[in-house]
Amino acid sequence: MILGMQNIHSIDGVELAARIRQWGQELGFDAIGIASTALDAAETELQAWLAAGFHGEMDYMASHGTKRSRPAELVPDTVSIITARMNYLPQAAPMEAVLADGTRAAISRYALGRDYHKLLRARLQKLAERIAAEIGPFGHRVFTDSAPVQEVALAEQSGLGWRGKHTLLIHREAGSYFFLGEIYTDLPLPADRPQEEHCGSCRACLDVCPTQAIVAPFTVDARRCISYLTIELKGAIPEELRPLIGNRIYGCDDCQLACPWNRFARRTVETDFAVRHGLDSASLVELFAWTEAEFKSRLAGSAIYRIGHARWLRNIAVALGNAPSSPVIVAALESRRDHPSELVREHVSWALARHRA
Repeated sequence: MILGMQNIHSIDGVELAARIRQWGQELGFDAIGIASTALDAAETELQAWLAAGFHGEMDYMASHGTKRSRPAELVPDTVSIITARMNYLPQAAPMEAVLADGTRAAISRYALGRDYHKLLRARLQKLAERIAAEIGPFGHRVFTDSAPVQEVALAEQSGLGWRGKHTLLIHREAGSYFFLGEIYTDLPLPADRPQEEHCGSCRACLDVCPTQAIVAPFTVDARRCISYLTIELKGAIPEELRPLIGNRIYGCDDCQLACPWNRFARRTVETDFAVRHGLDSASLVELFAWTEAEFKSRLAGSAIYRIGHARWLRNIAVALGNAPSSPVIVAALESRRDHPSELVREHVSWALARHRA
């Protein structure tokens, strides 16, 4: 039966939801779900997390107030949320091997290819346009990690997986290496049922975290998280945490590497997520030598681009300070000793002192 143009209140929500899943699959999403706007429990958890100061310098997490947990405050008239999941794990050098070689740069697998924001937003917009072509204009707005949205809570509520103890979404048949996106809508769609949680007594992610940032199951202190320290933090990385970062220069996948469910993780088929510029196993010295122009040229269209050249060098300087000492490593650091950025100079000085010691 073709739904045709009709008033949204007369829509057969069950049939439309089934069509949306089909169209989402045709557009390359690995799963589509439907969530309601009720996020009371997630709001309580978020407020407690903020009150503990675990958000660090991410002031925007608090400044948005309840918009993050009350979808209709962010997008008026929202009554249902279409959630989407897309695998990103590329064919790449094994992260375990990269981490074991202190001269190599460990970069979170999600950032090895092109920036996911544009791809997911464009794909979600196509899904919204496909829905409109079937039923006529409707109120909607698409998001992917780009606004005050409780992405994991919505995905969990819509049956796309469960929230693991590391706070990422996990699915029994797909692991956790995937991006999430949403379409806030005024369509009266039936919400899906959440999945059961399958972490049980496992503590793998808590125990493996290099900085012990997962301070309790389902609670991450961002101020200790390597992803926060290498991406969100704008200033100096706390000295006591620098040795624990190892050779991780952008993000950290350790909690995902340790998760037993990621033995079921699926490789992406999206060419935009394929490795660029050999970033899956590049040497620290090679990347540290990039000029600002080279950084901007090679990482244009990458999620890494937004941290800028100075923070890129800051992160690599820390990794070089943790690397096995050699004349090549020391020479690379010496070459940036007089860098114009005080931020870079401070971390280079720290790294050189490590090698002299």
